[in-house]
Amino acid sequence: MENLFENQDIIDVNIEDSIKSSYLDYSMSVIIGRALPDAKDGLKPVHRRILYAMHDLSMSSRSPYKKSARIVGDVIGKYHPHGDSSVYDALVRMAQDFSMRAPLVDGQGNFGSIDGDNAAAMRYTEARMTRVSEDILRDIDKDTVNFVPNYDDTLKEPDVLPTRVPTLLLNGSEGIAVGMATKIPPHNVDELLEAVLHVIDNPEATADELMEFIQGPDFPTGGTIFGRRGIIDAYNTGRGRVKIRAKHHIETKGKKEVIVLDELPYQVNKSRLIEQIATLAKDKHIEGISEVRDESDREGIRVVIELKKDAMSEIVLNNLYKSTPMETTFGIILLAVHNKEPKVFTLPELLKVFLSHRKTVIIRRTIFDLEKAKARAHILEGLKIAVDNIDEVVRIIRASSTDTEAKEKLQDRFELSTIQSQAILDMRLGRLTGLQRDKLEAEYQELLTLIAELEAILKSEEKLNEIIREELTEIKEKYSEPRRTEIEDSYDEIDIEDLIPNEPMVVTITHNGYVKRVPIKSYEKQRRGGKGKVAVTTHDDDFIERFFVTNTHDTLMFVTNMGQLYWLKVYRIPEGSRTAKGKAVVNLINLREDEKIMEIIPTTDFDESKSLAFFTRNGIVKRTSLVEFSNIRSNGVRAIVLDDADEIVTAKITNPDSQYLMIFTSLGQCIRFDIEKTREQGRSTRGVRGIKFKHDSDFVVDANVVDNIEQELLTVSEKGIGKRTEVSEYRETNRAGSGVISMKLHQKTGNVVGAVLVDESQDLMALTSIGKMIRVDMQTIRKAGRNTSGVIIVNVDAKDKVVSIAKCPKEEDEELNIENADTMDGIDLNEFNLSDNSSSENVEDTNTLEIDNNDDKGNE
Repeated sequence: MENLFENQDIIDVNIEDSIKSSYLDYSMSVIIGRALPDAKDGLKPVHRRILYAMHDLSMSSRSPYKKSARIVGDVIGKYHPHGDSSVYDALVRMAQDFSMRAPLVDGQGNFGSIDGDNAAAMRYTEARMTRVSEDILRDIDKDTVNFVPNYDDTLKEPDVLPTRVPTLLLNGSEGIAVGMATKIPPHNVDELLEAVLHVIDNPEATADELMEFIQGPDFPTGGTIFGRRGIIDAYNTGRGRVKIRAKHHIETKGKKEVIVLDELPYQVNKSRLIEQIATLAKDKHIEGISEVRDESDREGIRVVIELKKDAMSEIVLNNLYKSTPMETTFGIILLAVHNKEPKVFTLPELLKVFLSHRKTVIIRRTIFDLEKAKARAHILEGLKIAVDNIDEVVRIIRASSTDTEAKEKLQDRFELSTIQSQAILDMRLGRLTGLQRDKLEAEYQELLTLIAELEAILKSEEKLNEIIREELTEIKEKYSEPRRTEIEDSYDEIDIEDLIPNEPMVVTITHNGYVKRVPIKSYEKQRRGGKGKVAVTTHDDDFIERFFVTNTHDTLMFVTNMGQLYWLKVYRIPEGSRTAKGKAVVNLINLREDEKIMEIIPTTDFDESKSLAFFTRNGIVKRTSLVEFSNIRSNGVRAIVLDDADEIVTAKITNPDSQYLMIFTSLGQCIRFDIEKTREQGRSTRGVRGIKFKHDSDFVVDANVVDNIEQELLTVSEKGIGKRTEVSEYRETNRAGSGVISMKLHQKTGNVVGAVLVDESQDLMALTSIGKMIRVDMQTIRKAGRNTSGVIIVNVDAKDKVVSIAKCPKEEDEELNIENADTMDGIDLNEFNLSDNSSSENVEDTNTLEIDNNDDKGNE
């Protein structure tokens, strides 16, 4: 058999090296020739070829539409040897106003929708360029960019387009190459051009400086970006993550709230979103939604989410943000090709690349115009000579037998160039009139002026920059649009503590989970027995459940009924007026389903000498070092292990001076025992028994940490009855005992709602179930024995009751007025025993009514 390889050179190649080399060539081909945009014009090769093919077909924004199939055919046949579907898909996206911030193709027909509908076949749709595309291609015929051979070397195509628009950042770009990917968000054209103009005058401008002009991405579908940290990271490093939420407003339909979505996050499929919301509501994963429907039309998006009667819109929204694409994350990667190499850019670098490209285009355009002007001036100089010597020129031409002979004689006689002599031969006789001779002279002078201007541009950087400014200003005026995407600051990303004054605040939380903070000065002090001021406007089925006073710089520890602990800075709670509704707590901390906040504890530090004491409804108590709660995750930490059917009632901070723990029950029991009876335990422990109930229906309502027995306790019942009693009257017992009587209870008092330690430098604030808050000086409240009922502190209506009490600082700008209270304290309160038929008017008149003063030591 004949040796097929005879007389041929055989080269041994390592297959591993061959595969590496081949794959590297392939990857670079994908990176440069398909997947990534160029940093100069912001276009991928397929987009660039589509626009250039439309330019070849003279498809301007004013020309008639042409079939998309014709455009695709030209692109494939001349420049882009790939499948027609990939080219048509790219053309379709360039025409979608929900995909591009500034569409590059003006489409006629079905080009898809935000619901994910596909575009019609390319034989049905028509297209032409938009005005933006015209400005991207402007001056391409003036040798402003390099042209390279097409795939079969039969034609030339532009290597890059001479764009006047910063297309890369204006429309953004997405692409996956080999080993790398790009994801550049769209931006607002006004902001971009303002930033470029700033870079012209300040070449060393930083990303932070440019963010004074560019707020952040501006998506064609609008929405709201939450937080600036991701934007700052992206502009400074080239990589960042931003959260985008649907924009909505709330409407009312009878007694129900209706959530209406006006804008969706970028690239979210509307029909799929609606389907997902409906499925989650049907499967009870999201409670409170009764109906979801799409009312969108040509005027814009309108997705209606009707809520059930008892549902709160903010809680439903929070669940929707967590569970659906109503909140999405856009991962920014500013990757683009520059000088045939992929690179991750910062914002200043991208703007400088665009600016440098514009300078190159203007210089090349100026050189082109200059050469053209000089060539025309050269011809005009020859024509002027011919006009000035027309008789001799005519004689020479008539005496010549051929055009070549005439040209040579004219060149020799008048020292003309070949071009000038040819122009003289081509000159019409009409140019010999006096008017035409004047026009020649005027045109020549204009050309000399133009040549001088063009040469000045090439010699002056300032003139070059001035042209760029004029062009960018023209573009800005032509395409100016308001920003569509709003940007809201996130407290999690901004350190604003130093910008907020450290002021006392009243923080309130309602039964349905609405929280707010109000400056303490909003509440005026009243005398005991006053009716109080409305502290918050609530729904019929909602009421203020607890409140406390703290400072804006303090940390709040949220202890829930399930034994979880979260924390939050006070200034992160939205401030509102006295009658404001507040913000849902679920939007501030990540509560679980059915989890309820039982105590909110302010602290200025997490000193290891302090501990946190937890008290449960079933009488369990536990102490844990405060330092164990200094670092809390967003979903909180386990603070105590609870028994079945048990829950946290309250929690208190203890310090080295604390001596006793006191626990109060609803049916009037109280126990005081040494704090050392409860040793410190870790977070994931159960604790020990603190009190033993005498009645199965009894439960813990409050607890306190006592420093010494000389302190006084103020106990308050549901009907607004209260009293001050010295701690020493509550005898110390062992832990886990039944304790002693804390208040004499009956129908006129109601059950015990709470007990606080008396501090005469502070006022008492009592809250009722219908939202009234009253502020009372503690000095006006009479001291009484342990086994008594007390006096009326706040008058409540028949359907109202006290639900919570707390202490707050005295107002420094108001003198204490207790004249009437002193007078009342001088009255023998035993004279005012209330009979069953006593009216509420009599109660208001006395204001210091004592219900019962019988000591029943046997009940101990």
